[in-house]
Amino acid sequence: MNLKLLTKAVQEYINANLKADVNQIALAKSKFEGISSSELAGQILSKKKSEKKLPAWFNTPRIYYPAALSIEQTSSEITASYKSKLAIGHSLIDLTGGFGIDANYFAKKINTVTHCEINSELSAIAAHNADILKSNNIEFKAVDGLAFIKTTHQRYDTIYVDPARRASIGKVFMLKDCTPDVSRNLDLLLEKSQRIVIKTAPLLDITAGLNELRCVSEIHIVSVKNECKELLWVIDLDFTGEPQIIAASLNETEKVFSFKRSESSVNLKYAENLSSFSYLYEPDTALLKSGAFNLIGERYNLVKLHPQTQLYASNVINNNFPGRIFEIEQQLTTTDLKKAVDLTGNIIVRNYPAKPEDLSKKYKIKSAQDQFLIFTKTAGNENIILNARIIQHY
Repeated sequence: MNLKLLTKAVQEYINANLKADVNQIALAKSKFEGISSSELAGQILSKKKSEKKLPAWFNTPRIYYPAALSIEQTSSEITASYKSKLAIGHSLIDLTGGFGIDANYFAKKINTVTHCEINSELSAIAAHNADILKSNNIEFKAVDGLAFIKTTHQRYDTIYVDPARRASIGKVFMLKDCTPDVSRNLDLLLEKSQRIVIKTAPLLDITAGLNELRCVSEIHIVSVKNECKELLWVIDLDFTGEPQIIAASLNETEKVFSFKRSESSVNLKYAENLSSFSYLYEPDTALLKSGAFNLIGERYNLVKLHPQTQLYASNVINNNFPGRIFEIEQQLTTTDLKKAVDLTGNIIVRNYPAKPEDLSKKYKIKSAQDQFLIFTKTAGNENIILNARIIQHY
């Protein structure tokens, strides 16, 4: 850490240049003795990346920022707040502490939090910021978290770990492809805690994860503004039975859909004709990741458009639904589109034999704020086009 970056003049310069070109700042001569241009540019870039993701950090004076990559990889405040509810007891250890966002939110609920980070500079940065934010119940250790838990005699109520995928691994991966390897060290972690919370990328297949782990009591699928952000695996000592799957959509309001896989095999009605329905429902991505496609319809009293199309119809508005709701104004044909003048609408394609960009070009469709053209298919395999107005966003 270069503490000169925290002086009043430098902080004022950083705040005044948040909209400046950081590349130009990095190439120009530094205005401050003992501070390089690249350090200034790095602080500005990382702070800019924090504005929406980490508003408490962004709006607090004298926060020290790490490299931009650390900001990109860290949890957002909204997801950190959510996962803090999964911790139990009075003590927690974060084995992969990083920038410390999760640790700071765990510290709001747990009496004592231990933050382990093998990168000593990042550990020092996290400790400095915790002091600024008055998170005084966090102990910072610049160590390998897994190595520390192997040697300590202390037992923690909750262990939290965010394993990183190895660089050579592609989109499809398993827990054994991550560092630390939680599946290989699960016995050790269960000896040292009552509960383990594991954060993984949403690309991890739920069935594959369950095959590598045991004692999984809950799986949380967390999305923000229809972007699936993370999977949270809750492992409880001595738990047996079927885990609860929770799809959590974190937007202006938190909406949760919870079930067990054994509940998801239900029969569902399909819509042969949409003329008798007024509203179209599109599930949030967390709900889709859960795979409970028929159960969604049963829980919210919806009919499904097509077995391979995760769209649903109803004649009532249920604002508790985690996803978007559209009011169907008109059902169109391709002939109608060809005849239309100044056609407007945001294009949604679901199980329809064309790409959005091709449809936009072919029918000269202009984008719109709240109006949508939904290209999809009914259970009778009829291609349909719905002109609809959005009445509930994600």
